[in-house]
Amino acid sequence: MGCGRVGSTLARSLEDRNHTVSVIDVDPGAFRRLGADFNGDMVTGKGFDQKVLEKAGIRRADAFAAVSSGDNSNIIAARVARETFGVGTVVARIYDPGRAEVFQRLGITTVATVRWTSDQFLRRLLPAGAEPDFRDPSGMIRLDQVHAPEAWIGERTIRFQSQTASRIAWIDRLGEGMLPNRDSVIQEGDVIHLVMAEATAAETYRAINSGPQED
Repeated sequence: MGCGRVGSTLARSLEDRNHTVSVIDVDPGAFRRLGADFNGDMVTGKGFDQKVLEKAGIRRADAFAAVSSGDNSNIIAARVARETFGVGTVVARIYDPGRAEVFQRLGITTVATVRWTSDQFLRRLLPAGAEPDFRDPSGMIRLDQVHAPEAWIGERTIRFQSQTASRIAWIDRLGEGMLPNRDSVIQEGDVIHLVMAEATAAETYRAINSGPQED
């Protein structure tokens, strides 16, 4: 919802990644920002109107991004998408940082304008591994954020790194960063910041999802 500068960039970026996208805006003229080669649906109306959302295909949606220019509209639309239509991944753009904290507690991921870019939305909308937190200038190395997979809880970090062909830069644990050593063990709730080669990222994620294998 919202076809301004970032909304249109986000829509095109998702389509470039072979996702099917619908864009909602109250101003039909805003759709010009999408360009003539945009193949998604363009729906004129208010993004918190259930009929408008249904016309845009909300019942088939895997994710919903509210990126209009108004906090209230974004939050109402995000809550309708989450609570009425059961969309699992919902992200809302918020100007007021104080409001952002409130809506985070409602289970709606927010992106404040001070750090608002289409890349921030992509990382929150797409599945884990689809977009890294960082790529080096050569594009060969990436840094990803991975929540501790259940299958790896209790396993030593050194084994995790060996079997996934990756390196743990650091772990966020109970609100604090820690550097793993040879004796460190992955714990429930850990957020692992993982360095891997771009060329073998798919294999790394397959190894993570498969769980530990016999050495």
